Amino acid sequence: MATLYANPGTAVALQTAQTGNADSTNIADRATRREGGALVITSAIGATPTVTVNIQGSVDGSAWFNVPYALVATPRTFVLTALTITTAITTTYLLQELIFWRYLKVVMSANTNVTLTTTTYL
Repeated sequence: MATLYANPGTAVALQTAQTGNADSTNIADRATRREGGALVITSAIGATPTVTVNIQGSVDGSAWFNVPYALVATPRTFVLTALTITTAITTTYLLQELIFWRYLKVVMSANTNVTLTTTTYL
């Protein structure tokens, strides 16, 4: 797993066509910035698809927790719950500003026939 520094306003690929039950291939490092950001998840599916995805942050790179995110349609309604993806779709999630985390990753579990590509903008 590689840790990639997230320059302000540039894309960091967390995973590219990743399958299975695993953490994203890469981790984004936003250093000391506390601005919000965005996470774009694109799914490709096979037969009977489903995957659970947690968006996680960490202060130190070892203890991880779910970070608040919102949908673009409801930009101030932040939640911490896991995502369940069952269709081929591209969705942008807004990451709440001022939440203290340095590192960002996504964690896939209960994956059946779903491939994810995830990019973050921090």
